[in-house]
Amino acid sequence: MILFRIFLASVATSLVLGGSSVSAQAPYYPPPGEWERKAPEEVGMDATLLAEAIAFAEAGETSKPMDFSDQEQIFGQPLGPLPKRRAHTNGLVIRRGYIVAEFGETDKVDPTYSAAKSYLSTIAGLAYDRGLFTDVHHPVGQYVKDGGYDSPHNAQVTWHHHLQQTTEWEGTLWDRRSDFIGSVEFGSAERRPRELQAPGTYYEYNDVRINRLALALLRLFEKPLPLVLRDEIMDPIGASSTWSYHGYSNSDVVINHQVIKSVTGGTRWGGGLWINSFDHARFGLLFLRNGKWKNQQLLSEEWIETALTRGDVGPDYGYLWWLNTEGRAWPDAPRTAYRASGHGSNTVWVDPEHDLVVVWRWHQGRASNEFYKRIIASIGLETTDQALAAVRP
Repeated sequence: MILFRIFLASVATSLVLGGSSVSAQAPYYPPPGEWERKAPEEVGMDATLLAEAIAFAEAGETSKPMDFSDQEQIFGQPLGPLPKRRAHTNGLVIRRGYIVAEFGETDKVDPTYSAAKSYLSTIAGLAYDRGLFTDVHHPVGQYVKDGGYDSPHNAQVTWHHHLQQTTEWEGTLWDRRSDFIGSVEFGSAERRPRELQAPGTYYEYNDVRINRLALALLRLFEKPLPLVLRDEIMDPIGASSTWSYHGYSNSDVVINHQVIKSVTGGTRWGGGLWINSFDHARFGLLFLRNGKWKNQQLLSEEWIETALTRGDVGPDYGYLWWLNTEGRAWPDAPRTAYRASGHGSNTVWVDPEHDLVVVWRWHQGRASNEFYKRIIASIGLETTDQALAAVRP
């Protein structure tokens, strides 16, 4: 049985209202290598209800094999590395920046599958903020001259299309075809043949096209994307040095006479972002704080607002983030909630209305709404705004 930890009350400077503890301090940001724990009551949560929510999560482990032995059957032959063993289900609940609950192997570094796409979206945001491309609606081929956007069809693909998975980009990248035809090439989840649509008119979840985005971003930065992510995001937010971001055995490119590995948007064919739950939580907290970490704006609020805006085509989806604007993903959560999500399931859920970040890994995907519902139910005051209003003069 996996043990969870709900933290006991400690002495802290706070204001108490109706049994809830409301911090009067500035927003908390965990220093590198540290993360302060708070008792649920100190951040306006009921410890018993939160414990019940964690017990529910512990009982919802994924059926995915511990040794990744289903990988080739589901997705086809791997092109990149895979670990020998995954962690059991694990996670963290963060409220007002503090850890209030922890369960399972939270320090285990594991592939996060398509949750990596939200990190790749963030790298695109860094490129935009630094002027490496100046308009999301500009064609990618206006900036990237490697032949991948030369055809009349691919020349129409914009950054906006890539980030909302509506490119319909056509081609082969790293020995994988964009049309995913054939079980040998794609595994048991191949899609059926269909007519190619105009870029921007059709949504398809497609790792070849996301990998093409990663290569395009590499062309812009002319620097390995893991180093961009480390220098611009992960080190400033105090992430550990244990995470890594992989490509495939055949995804090397030469830029400025240097061989650089192009990374992937997930672990469909191996590789991808390998990370522990604490570093995931720091990343989620950065977004909860609208791209600001302490006194530094790491990612512009403009980009975050755009990235969390639902597209006109496809599901409730932003720039490689899953949204809840329609209330279908999590009916019992606020419409402003959003999530990075990957196979397994590997999730980083952000709820700005309740000042929450929830990391939950290796769980049954259909249980998400119930888990979030139970966490929200443990909160005494309905929203952070209400909590702050209660202590203002």
